[in-house]
Amino acid sequence: MYFTEIKLRNFRNYKEQTVSFHPKVNIITGNNAQGKTNLLESLYIMSLGKSFRTNKDAEMIGFEEGFCSAKSTYMKEGRERSVEIILSRVGKSIIIDGSKAKKSSELLDKIYIVAFTPEDMKIVKDEPERRRKFIDRELCQLKPVYYKNLARYKKVLIQRNSLLKEGSCNEELMEIWEKSLAEYGSRIIIERKHFVDKIKEVSKEIHRSITDEKEELDLFYEASVPYMEKREDLQSAFIEKLKKERKRDIYRGNTGYGPHKDDLKITIDGVDVRNYGSQGQQRTAALSLKLSEIHIIREEKKEAPVLLLDDVLSELDEKRQKFLLNNLSDVQLFITAAEMKGNLWNSLPDKRIFKVEEGNANSCCDEILEEKRFDNDKI
Repeated sequence: MYFTEIKLRNFRNYKEQTVSFHPKVNIITGNNAQGKTNLLESLYIMSLGKSFRTNKDAEMIGFEEGFCSAKSTYMKEGRERSVEIILSRVGKSIIIDGSKAKKSSELLDKIYIVAFTPEDMKIVKDEPERRRKFIDRELCQLKPVYYKNLARYKKVLIQRNSLLKEGSCNEELMEIWEKSLAEYGSRIIIERKHFVDKIKEVSKEIHRSITDEKEELDLFYEASVPYMEKREDLQSAFIEKLKKERKRDIYRGNTGYGPHKDDLKITIDGVDVRNYGSQGQQRTAALSLKLSEIHIIREEKKEAPVLLLDDVLSELDEKRQKFLLNNLSDVQLFITAAEMKGNLWNSLPDKRIFKVEEGNANSCCDEILEEKRFDNDKI
């Protein structure tokens, strides 16, 4: 699948514009704070209905505007399709192929997108929440039922935490929330564990290739509840854990165990990369994880996703840049960069180049590649 066009109105700093894309490579250049990332963001929301930059939809609405809209046209399975998202200060509307959707979850399984940003370079070294989001984002695209279970789990978690904060525990109500939390939580944990097992093998091979087989990457899903393959057993163990730790949870005012506390451990040659890996190792591990996302979508959905590279190449050395780009021949690619170096960019065939200035993205000629310079000295 690939995007052919996006129509924007009051989206961030884009007042009103239609941008047509190349089915292969789209290079988006321009100075900082002009709207390069905003353009990628407008594409990303087509997959999950959410931004990769903010949890607040209203932040995507232009300054002093009451609403914004983004309408994408894309090709999938030989057919032209469309998704339109309209955001107001009070809510969101989604229109899929001309019909209004009842829920955001109807977007799932329509458009597959992988975004790779400088923040994703911190997957390895940052807090567990970032690694959980990495897993959840991918599973939500691959399995709409996971999206529903995750949403239900979060709602129940809020209810239990509210009850915990009251101090005086209503045991009957607490048991209701704990049963629901364990039901949805056990489903989430099992799906995450299976996903990590799958992505582990793919990322291992990718990492071996990047490092010329000098390093061995490994992944481990660390559940805060003892893991059991049979869901009923895991659910029972989860309930027992919640009961056992209930007094402590009341004292803290929140739930201390469950998938919202789990983590993904990443090692190289048996050493925890988060605590002991070099910056280069952390970035190579992050690159391996993102490329494995693309592989899993290809395998599961029998088509390649769209890849958004938001100012990522400047974070990688030339070897890793080339490895990344050489593995994306069947992917529609969007790349943002403030500055570029001709040799790397000219090696990309079949491309369209845009220059963004003050919220206007204009297609321009290849000469811009010779005018810009790109810093390749970072790792």
